[in-house]
Amino acid sequence: MPKRGKNYKDSAKLIDRTALYEVTDALALIPQTAKAKFDETVEVHIKLGVDGRHADQQVRGAIVLPHGTGKSKKVLVFAKGEKAKEAENAGADYVGAEEMAQRIQQENWFDFDVVVATPDMMGVVGRLGKILGPKGLMPNPKSGTVTMDVEKALQEIKAGKVEYRLDKTNIIHTPIGKVSFGAEKLTDNFNALIEAVLKAKPAAAKGQYVRSVTVATTMGPGVKINPLKLTL
Repeated sequence: MPKRGKNYKDSAKLIDRTALYEVTDALALIPQTAKAKFDETVEVHIKLGVDGRHADQQVRGAIVLPHGTGKSKKVLVFAKGEKAKEAENAGADYVGAEEMAQRIQQENWFDFDVVVATPDMMGVVGRLGKILGPKGLMPNPKSGTVTMDVEKALQEIKAGKVEYRLDKTNIIHTPIGKVSFGAEKLTDNFNALIEAVLKAKPAAAKGQYVRSVTVATTMGPGVKINPLKLTL
């Protein structure tokens, strides 16, 4: 076990490790556990009763959180012609085509948080799969990042759109805001995310779908939420 600092230990004393909290109680507690000198991010970790190795049990999507994430995202758009102009006018941080792909490959350039691509550019972007994929940056139609409606995609991303997807252990890790948001806004964002994940339940999922839910700040201990109380 890693050695924990005094702040972490103090925060841990506020939490009953044996309890499964109601959503509102957990998110009222979270700001109290934040002891860092910066505005910590609040993350949700959702363990699902699916096997993501099977295509029919994948859970993936995106949602615009009601109050955003508190973090401005840099967006790279792969597009040409009119769509490139549309991306620039809509506030894309970087716009280009083959030259952007070369920059990523040759310079190991990653000064962006999200990649959007028009469908006709996926031949170029596809060659970056081994580089972008492991970083969770590969554009995908399910998350709305492969689209002809570049303006809408950018508006949603800048407004606080987050992606949710399973990791190799069938857990979703997603930010829902900053500690400074306060309990009410964090609860709104949490409920929006959970609703999206519940709606994304695969037909092939068997047994208990949501196995566990934990919320935590960047540096703080986790607070467990009762998964059986989470319903649409």
